[in-house]
Amino acid sequence: MTTADVARSTIVVFVLLVLQHTLLDSVRVVGAHPDVMLLLPVSAGYVGGPERGAAFGFATGLVADLFLPTTFGLSALVGCLLGYGVGLATAGLVRSSWWLPPVVAAAATATGLAAYAILGSLLGEPKQLTVFLAPALSVATPAAAILAIPVLRFVAWAVPPASPGVVQAGNIR
Repeated sequence: MTTADVARSTIVVFVLLVLQHTLLDSVRVVGAHPDVMLLLPVSAGYVGGPERGAAFGFATGLVADLFLPTTFGLSALVGCLLGYGVGLATAGLVRSSWWLPPVVAAAATATGLAAYAILGSLLGEPKQLTVFLAPALSVATPAAAILAIPVLRFVAWAVPPASPGVVQAGNIR
């Protein structure tokens, strides 16, 4: 990644962090709100492949953890795994379908929320799994499907696509 890529990625993280904490946190349904910070590593993995998705997920997770009252590093771990997993799972897909990004975003957000709740409960926050997971899934998953296209395009502006000469997820070129 070049310096310009890092600068654009920083702008993306900053803009979506401000959007999350000024607008989306106040949109509450059943005590839960949409989570655009989970869409960042999902979009980076979709656009840039597993390595860039993992790096973007780790960095955005650390930034998100600065504003959360949970265990520090939990969002970074989940974001890293989510970005890598989405990059690996979507590397061989034909990306001309309009419906693919919303489906990937919804499935990855549900997976990320479940991983966050399971790891949070293992680290001493049992309410993550028993109280907060169901409302979070019912609100954040459809919101991720709706927000997938604009967030994906914004992240695609910042994250360079994986180079075609690199071996990715079993695709040899």
